[in-house]
Amino acid sequence: MSESNLDKPVIGITMGDYNGVGPEVILKALYNNQLNRICIPVIYGSMRLLNRYRNQMDMKDWNLFGLQKIEQVNPKVTNVITCWPNTDEDIQPGKVTPEAGKGAFESLKRAMEDLKVGKLDALVTAPINKNNIQNDEFKFPGHTEYLAEAFNIKEPLMFMVSDVLRVGVVTGHVPLSEVASQITKEKIVVKLQAMLKSLRGDFGIRKPRIAVLGLNPHAGENGLLGSEEEEIITPALKELRNKGQLIYGPYPADGFFAAQTYRKFDAVLAMYHDQGLSPFKTIAFSEGVNFTAGLPIVRTSPDHGTAYDIAGKNQADETSIRQAIYTACDVVKHRKEQAELEKNALKKNPVVEKMTSQEEK
Repeated sequence: MSESNLDKPVIGITMGDYNGVGPEVILKALYNNQLNRICIPVIYGSMRLLNRYRNQMDMKDWNLFGLQKIEQVNPKVTNVITCWPNTDEDIQPGKVTPEAGKGAFESLKRAMEDLKVGKLDALVTAPINKNNIQNDEFKFPGHTEYLAEAFNIKEPLMFMVSDVLRVGVVTGHVPLSEVASQITKEKIVVKLQAMLKSLRGDFGIRKPRIAVLGLNPHAGENGLLGSEEEEIITPALKELRNKGQLIYGPYPADGFFAAQTYRKFDAVLAMYHDQGLSPFKTIAFSEGVNFTAGLPIVRTSPDHGTAYDIAGKNQADETSIRQAIYTACDVVKHRKEQAELEKNALKKNPVVEKMTSQEEK
C-alpha cells in the first residue's frame, strides 16, 4: 500500500438491518468508489445481499471487492467482508424478520472485533431494528449503549452533529416518565465535560461555547413550573463556569430554537432525547449525524432509522450516511492532530515529560 493510501482512514461500515434502507444508502454513498479519495471503506455484511440491492438499483457497472479479513483491504475499491455463511435467505424490504436482525448483529460483532484491535480507524453504523437484533449478546436499547459497555464507558454522550447545530442529551433511550429522576447535578457535569472534551479533541474548537436547556416549560419559571432548574441544573452550570468554562443557561427549549439562539453556540445540551433530537432533525434535516462522544474509538451513524416504509423502493436519501462517513474521517483527523499537539507539548516541556515518564514507570 502506498504512503498516500496509508494516510487515509479505514472506515468500517455495518450493513444494519438489510430489510431497511441501510444497504441502499450505503451503496448510494459509496457508488463508483466516490469516497475512496478520503477514506478506505469496508462494509461489514453480506456480499450476496448487497449485490441484490446493487442490481436492483442499476449499479451493475460497479463491482464490490470481497475480503476474508481486513488485512486484505484494497484502498482503490469498496471492500466487503461477509460476516455470516451464505445461505438461502433473501432480502424482504420493509419486513421485520429474525434473519435480518441476526445479520445486523453479526455485521456489528465482526466490525467490533476489528475495531477493538485497531484495524479500523472508525465505525459507521447503519440503522438497526432495536427489537429483532436482541439476543444473548445484545440486550441494549441501541448502538450507543452496546458500544459503551464494550469499551467500559459509563456515561457516553449521544451527540447529534451537523454544520449548523450540535446537540447532546443528558438522558438518552429512557422512558419519559423516568427522565426527571435521572437528571442529577453530577450527571449534567459529566455530560458537559464529555461535550467540552469532544468539541476540543474531536471537532477542533479551542474555546467551546455551550448552551444548556431547562427541563421544564419556560425553564421552570423561577420554580413555578418545576424546581429542577434552580436545584440541579443551575448549580451544575455554576460549577463549570467557576472553572472558566463557557457554559450558559438554562434556556427554555421552545424559544431557544424558535429564535435560532443555537447559532450563537458551538453545542447545546438537552435534558432528554426528544427535547434535543426533535429540533435537531427538523433543523439539520437529512444532513444530521449521530456521533457517540466519550468513547476511545470513533463511531458515527446517520440520524434516521430503518425507514421500512420506503425500503427497496430506491427512494432513500444517502446524504446522512455520507455525512456520517465525512464526520468520522474529520474526527479521526482531529484526534490525530490533538495527539500530535500533546506529544509536541511534552517535548517542549522537559519537566512535564520527565514527570510523565516517571508516572509511566
